[in-house]
Amino acid sequence: MAERIVKEAQVPFELNGQRFDLVATELFSDYSRSRIQSWIKEGVLLVDGKKSKAKEKLFVGETISLEAVVEDIEEHLPEDIPLDIVYEDEDILVINKPTGLVVHPAVGHRTGTLMNGVLFHCPESAHVPRAGIVHRLDKETTGLMVVAKTLAAQTDLVTQLQDRSMGREYEAIAIGIMTGGGTVNEPIGRHPQNRQKMAVEPISGKDAITHYRMLHRFRNHTHIRLKLETGRTHQIRVHMSHIQFPLLGDPQYAGRMKMPKSCTPELREELHTFRRQALHAKRLELSHPITGEFMEWEVDLPDDMLQLIDLLEQDLAEADAVEGDY
Repeated sequence: MAERIVKEAQVPFELNGQRFDLVATELFSDYSRSRIQSWIKEGVLLVDGKKSKAKEKLFVGETISLEAVVEDIEEHLPEDIPLDIVYEDEDILVINKPTGLVVHPAVGHRTGTLMNGVLFHCPESAHVPRAGIVHRLDKETTGLMVVAKTLAAQTDLVTQLQDRSMGREYEAIAIGIMTGGGTVNEPIGRHPQNRQKMAVEPISGKDAITHYRMLHRFRNHTHIRLKLETGRTHQIRVHMSHIQFPLLGDPQYAGRMKMPKSCTPELREELHTFRRQALHAKRLELSHPITGEFMEWEVDLPDDMLQLIDLLEQDLAEADAVEGDY
């Protein structure tokens, strides 16, 4: 079903002389500025019953009225897909995404996506853009995601992402031995030759900042923790590859796999068969979009990464034991 929205408000003194779209965004704060602007263009958001342009100045006492219909996302059907729900209330849903699950429907993935599962679990999310999914994880990346169940929650969560107040931390296994942590502050844009990839693009790229610190060094790899300030497509994968520490198993940014000169047979087999980037969204923190309460969640690494780390530790211990014999 579609949702009918009817609202009305008068321009207060403190907004006198401001642009129509800014006034409407302030008075109808449940909705994003882009949605407000689209309603103005459609002619369903009026000033004293008449159409106006977004840049028109409004004055005290004028009435802005809205009568709009938000259609369901009919092209994306609800599907009964199991969701690992970490937290849920009337406004948000926090999910621990498994590997192999595509977030948004796209060419080649029209069904079986997280969005289809959310639409089944929360039918009301059909009224929210992208079914309330405000950020994404790559298909093979695991971990925490927050989903908005209402327009008001979606608007606030998008704002938190844009002003960088939403905290997101990841864990990963990088190829190579790091000596410490650091920050990568390099703009990211579409790769100039391969449009399926992203790349560090100093001129055309958008600002991107990734902080990383070392958790544990192995013989040929490093277990790291990362914190994002921005949320560019493939940001962690691109940044770590850029500093010559690509993520283990990354099919796009790690290049051809180079087997370590020496490692245990068990680790060698694991490295051959680990076919996804070893990346997990471990921690999420935000202010509740309606109550303002600070909230945080953390989930364990998935089994495949835990097994990988265990084999890396065994390999290191065996090498240390051999050295100790000399």
